[in-house]
Amino acid sequence: MIRVLLADDEVLVRDGFRLILETQTDIEVVGEAADGEQALRLVRELEPDIVLMDIRMPNLDGLEATRRLLATGRKSKVLMLTTFDADEYVYEALRAGASGFLLKSSPRDQLIGAVRIVAGGEQLLAPAIMKRLIEDYVRRPPAGLIRPPALEQLSDRELDVLGLVARGLSNQEIARRLHVEESTVKSHIGRIFMKLDLRDRAQAVVAAYEAGLVRAGEGSLRDL
Repeated sequence: MIRVLLADDEVLVRDGFRLILETQTDIEVVGEAADGEQALRLVRELEPDIVLMDIRMPNLDGLEATRRLLATGRKSKVLMLTTFDADEYVYEALRAGASGFLLKSSPRDQLIGAVRIVAGGEQLLAPAIMKRLIEDYVRRPPAGLIRPPALEQLSDRELDVLGLVARGLSNQEIARRLHVEESTVKSHIGRIFMKLDLRDRAQAVVAAYEAGLVRAGEGSLRDL
């Protein structure tokens, strides 16, 4: 059973999420919070698997609540939900440690699927958001960044896989691109996470772009 905490300052939004999620036999809504501070208290009490976290809330916003939550080392994962699709919110949510980012306007099936994907340890970004984030970031990568020494631990194939993960490809798409089994891709990603001390795909995307490792027109880190 996937245990979910809803954190949003609008009662109607929380009610809507609850109605959608509780139609599923494998998802249980265990609590609701109206702001970031309340969300943190309920995470400590209820230990949910997933926190559906609104970005803009009173007292403590979703970004800061996410930073504080994940700094405690708790296993709860954060799926950010917002009506705002500006790139800076997406990037800041990923930097804060969120495992996913989904617009509130997304279809109900996408919301349900997002909860299951994030609960399974995968990173989730709405396709339109991922595309815009990557296109915007590669146009203006940070200057003066140095290739992290930890990348030297990766094999050529692991570098290929990391480059494709950073471009937003799914495991299935990466497998087709590299002509390997999907299980092989999962093994590569597991080793990449271990070697680079990454928690999930969201961190892999942020790490790759912050290091300036993926640029427009390049599909692999080996091209650098």
